Amino acid sequence: MKLGFFTMPIHPMDKDWRQCLREDREAFLLADELGFVEGYAGEHVTDKAENITSCMAFVAWIAAATKNIKLGTGTVNMPNAHPAAVAGTVAMLDHMLDGRFIFGISPGGLLSDAEVFGNLDADRNAMFVEAINTVLKIWESEPPYNIEGKYWKISTERTLYKEIGQGFIPKPLQRPHPPIVVTAVAPFSKGVTEAASRGWDPISANFLMPVWAKTHWPSYVEGCERAGRKADPANWRVAKSVFVADDLATAKRYAMDPNGPYVSYYRSLYTKLKKNGRINLFKTYRDQPDDEVTLDFVCEKLIVWGTPDKVADDILALREEVGDFGTLLYAGKDWTDYELGRRSMILAAEKVLPRVNAALPRAEAAE
Repeated sequence: MKLGFFTMPIHPMDKDWRQCLREDREAFLLADELGFVEGYAGEHVTDKAENITSCMAFVAWIAAATKNIKLGTGTVNMPNAHPAAVAGTVAMLDHMLDGRFIFGISPGGLLSDAEVFGNLDADRNAMFVEAINTVLKIWESEPPYNIEGKYWKISTERTLYKEIGQGFIPKPLQRPHPPIVVTAVAPFSKGVTEAASRGWDPISANFLMPVWAKTHWPSYVEGCERAGRKADPANWRVAKSVFVADDLATAKRYAMDPNGPYVSYYRSLYTKLKKNGRINLFKTYRDQPDDEVTLDFVCEKLIVWGTPDKVADDILALREEVGDFGTLLYAGKDWTDYELGRRSMILAAEKVLPRVNAALPRAEAAE
């Protein structure tokens, strides 16, 4: 098993934005130093707490300061951006990172973002499909392009000037394009099947109950079989909210504090999902009564906390429940306590991961 990093950071709303961004950046640099294999940053434009407004801008900010970690968008919310802008920026990022870039995409889930970009009442899944198809078509084409869809039209036919390079959209360094990943939040996700059939790989979100994350593997297998490619568990990433401390009392206090960063994170998500009628994501069985799905219930089920030994055991238990997967994505949270936030990542890399891999069959641990 490998260790990666994924953050859709939810910060205290009164925390200085500059401090939020500095600490988010520092978490990625620390992940790079510790040998995390990849790291993803989320984005939302209209969320005061989740305040990385452009994951591509954030990745560009930290690109030159990292050495080995692959950096990814987690995710570009495709309906909210013009495909030509996405194609050009991703191509540049891939070159800036010398091929260490992973292209994470989604339709976007924050309704206030959808409203501000004018697609709240649109079919955002259809927009998502058209947007990524357009980006891929741009990269495989030469100008003047002439790509016309329902939502966007791409052309430089009237202004193309080949002799001076005008009218060209750059291509990424990795050919035909960087690896593409999709974040799956729905049980029995059909999106995972469609993504796998196109050669893309899934991330199971850290706010999805393990019983539902488990359903992503059969969906992935179905899509891979459709494409005639091997369904390799090494390509499946599972995100999890993890806090590790040197002693059990500190771990429990910080992870389960009602005002701490972990409970605050899930309080924000719980409030949004409940308001939007999506509380089912937090259920452990389909007919579970809504009144059983409390914030305490969610935190108990979704936050892994403890000493390195306990967390390693919990991750192994998670693997037993959901099945074999290649990369555990440590879900980043606000560093309410700076030292504890850093220490948790250090312990995850230096103590927890070795314990997990020592307990796995050698071939699986080496994947």
